[in-house]
Amino acid sequence: MKMMLALLLSSAAMPNIAFAQNHDGHNMPAMVDPDEKPLADEPDPHASHNMDAAQTAQDDVPVNHDEMDHEGLPHEGVDEADASQDMQMDSMSDPQMDHSQMDHGKMNQQSEEADPHAGHDMPLDLPVNAPPPPEAFEGPTYAADQFVGAEAMAASRAGVAREVSGTPVFWFQGDRLEYRAREGKDGYLWDVQGYYGGDLEKFWFKSEGEGSFGEAIESAEIQALYSKAIAPFFDLQAGIKQDLTGPERTHAVIGIQGLAPYLFEVDAALFLSNKGDMTASIEGELDQKITQRLILQPRAEVSLAAQDIPELGVGAGLDRLEVGLRLRYEFAREFAPYIGIDQEWKIGGSRDFALAAGEDPSVTNYVVGIRFWF
Repeated sequence: MKMMLALLLSSAAMPNIAFAQNHDGHNMPAMVDPDEKPLADEPDPHASHNMDAAQTAQDDVPVNHDEMDHEGLPHEGVDEADASQDMQMDSMSDPQMDHSQMDHGKMNQQSEEADPHAGHDMPLDLPVNAPPPPEAFEGPTYAADQFVGAEAMAASRAGVAREVSGTPVFWFQGDRLEYRAREGKDGYLWDVQGYYGGDLEKFWFKSEGEGSFGEAIESAEIQALYSKAIAPFFDLQAGIKQDLTGPERTHAVIGIQGLAPYLFEVDAALFLSNKGDMTASIEGELDQKITQRLILQPRAEVSLAAQDIPELGVGAGLDRLEVGLRLRYEFAREFAPYIGIDQEWKIGGSRDFALAAGEDPSVTNYVVGIRFWF
């Protein structure tokens, strides 16, 4: 009877031992007797095993750290496998832990897919509209000067400018050609100009005059000028002016003409007559587009004299002031009729000369005219 019980007990223990031996080295925990307590000096049979399955289960199940002491040893009633897993969780929470042995591949891959700029070295504080660096201005103004030479390139650029701007062009404009309705006898006025030449150098001519119908021409003049470009929008002009009415005088002329900031057209000139009289005039006008074809043009002109010229009715200082407003419609850019109003004042000594001659020093003109060019 005793012999049969011993055989039964030995056969019952055999499957557990065989299972543990046959699965040595596999990624499965060995089956042990739950009633058997581990020995303190017995080595851990799972020390070198890959615990991926246990780690995965551990990530899904929260760990209760209250069942472990601070020394990483299992409490009483906890088996060796649970204690080993709890010790691994403590080591993961340690800030001094070496993460190089942990599998973060999936986590890094997910973070890189979520951030399209991951791995790029892009500064976040880029300056907006930053000026060029100082070294950008260290080279010569013209890069070709380094290879060909500054003198040779300067001559070449001058030649190109002559070729481009050397083609002569003829241009003629009737700026004001108008009928003037006013108190007393109605009058007329012409103001034309034009040039022949290139962009840098031109021969410029101007003519202006006015009068009343049924009477002799009050004033008329013509100018012949050499014009030289001194700035992108300004020409320096010099030449002669010839008076065609009254006491005939010839004047030397020097002045400037061009386009000032805000698109003001400016024409200023200084005159020195063959009698030694010095006078000056300044004209300015501005085109204000109401539509693409309807244009309002304010205009002003000031005449000055350095001395009294009694035979011309001109007083020293501010001689005459004229302001006007004209509204034109451009049927074509080259042809535009207009209507407007123009006011003239003779001031200072000129006013006294006008009153002495029985003339009105202040005249209002209602004008109708044509502006054209070709």
